[in-house]
Amino acid sequence: MADNTPTIADPGPLGLAAFALTTFMLSIFNAGILNAKLTAVVLPLALIYGGVAQLLAGMWEFKRNNVFGAVAFTSYGAFWIAFFYYVKYVAGGLPASDANKATGLFLLAWLIFSVLMFVASFGTNGILVAIFGLLVITFGFLTIGAFGNSAGATKIGGYFGIILALAAWYAAMANIANTTFGKPVFPLFPFKK
Repeated sequence: MADNTPTIADPGPLGLAAFALTTFMLSIFNAGILNAKLTAVVLPLALIYGGVAQLLAGMWEFKRNNVFGAVAFTSYGAFWIAFFYYVKYVAGGLPASDANKATGLFLLAWLIFSVLMFVASFGTNGILVAIFGLLVITFGFLTIGAFGNSAGATKIGGYFGIILALAAWYAAMANIANTTFGKPVFPLFPFKK
């Protein structure tokens, strides 16, 4: 009989922490809390921590046979890498009159994917359902903001993004603490299967 015991540590907390920090940074600017001229500070984090670290976490989730984690972390890691590339190399070269439509389409595609992941999250735990629900709301407002050139919708999306980041940080911390202490210290509200 094969031993199915994982041979690597749980990469979930790394993926969640990378997602949380990068989302928090971008959401601060989307919410209008800091001057938009400073948003370039997000790009290195988007590429390295949000992108590469999540991509790696996703690959390690494949090793652990966690399909949900593998798809989520790999995909959102790719989102952050694509976001970096789009902002750095593509967005500035688009016709100003239609750039918002391209950004809206980019966000709409990720909104659709996030809805799919939200539905799948109901097979995990309450915290992940909350995270993916908040992600759908965040992408929803950002998509509306982009297509409609609505600073108000983008600002609301930014505030939901901050709440989303806090929820993801909680999930990362809970996974780390629960593993470190060897018992449930912070609840994740798992669903019975």
